[in-house]
Amino acid sequence: MPFQLESPFIDDYLKPTDVVNYQHPHIQQIIDTLHIAPLSELEKVQRLYEYVRDDIAHSWDEQNHVVTRTASEVAEHQTGICYAKANLLAALLRKEGIPSGFCYQRLMLFDEPEQGYYLHAFNGIYLTTLNRWIYVDARGNVQTELSIEEPALAFIPDESLGEKTYETIYVAPNNKTMHVLEEAQDALVMYTNDLPDTL
Repeated sequence: MPFQLESPFIDDYLKPTDVVNYQHPHIQQIIDTLHIAPLSELEKVQRLYEYVRDDIAHSWDEQNHVVTRTASEVAEHQTGICYAKANLLAALLRKEGIPSGFCYQRLMLFDEPEQGYYLHAFNGIYLTTLNRWIYVDARGNVQTELSIEEPALAFIPDESLGEKTYETIYVAPNNKTMHVLEEAQDALVMYTNDLPDTL
């Protein structure tokens, strides 16, 4: 799958932000709990990815009204939509010195175009040992296995229906997606009514 980088500087994909707040104690607590210190780079990526995919609930799937935005909030409440889960995975990876960025798809919100579209977030990860980027989608409840050969994406867009995958790996989360999380009071209302549908 083709991609382009928002920044040519790999260190930009390691920086903390207000939402990728990996200095927070909640992030270090997860790192310690998962005992990843002795693991190889790829093993760390695998374990962190599977943790966010499997142990952090997707708000819509769980019908959880709590809105989480920052990585530390997701870690604390153990729930979030794809935007929030991508923030947590990026924070965990960056905490371990593994560059990671943000990628997006435009997808149908439900089953028909008439029901609307939304931006879906996932992560790009740079593997220093392999000198390459890989795609991973930690949404959960849609089985995706980490692969260094094929993108581990939960959804395959149907371009004939107006869906698409954006090719850029961004340094920071999209402002529209973060604004929605910041303003929302109820995750379920937000999910059905307020998600942006374009970058």
